Amino acid sequence: MTLKNLTTGLAALGAVFIIYVGIAYLLAPQSSASGFGVPTWPSEDGTAFLAVKGVRDIASGLVIFALLLNGHRKALGWAMAAITFVPTGDMVIVLGHDGSAGTAFGIHGLTAVAVAVTAGLLLRERSTTTQSDRTVTI
Repeated sequence: MTLKNLTTGLAALGAVFIIYVGIAYLLAPQSSASGFGVPTWPSEDGTAFLAVKGVRDIASGLVIFALLLNGHRKALGWAMAAITFVPTGDMVIVLGHDGSAGTAFGIHGLTAVAVAVTAGLLLRERSTTTQSDRTVTI
């Protein structure tokens, strides 16, 4: 397996996973929220904030797919490096609100590490263009 195949698989898997999570938050916000790691959840009108999380997660996955499908691998690496802020922030929020440390580190922390590793691998990829590919004929 080449590095390019590995990073493509990791990026696609990450995109599918976060889109799935986003859809779950839109369709079943209260039941999805219980796995986030914070001890209390909004009720009634507060569930709109869970829908916001769902939309954010779906958008993150779509950005990954858009860059991946258009072959912008270096931009995908930088975008995933930036997206690492999301699970890191989620981890800090869970810990800061007396949430489950196991969930904070086991779900959000490991997700941050996986996204950061994928970003790093993408940014390490070398372009396969040759000198003849860069030559422009007029």
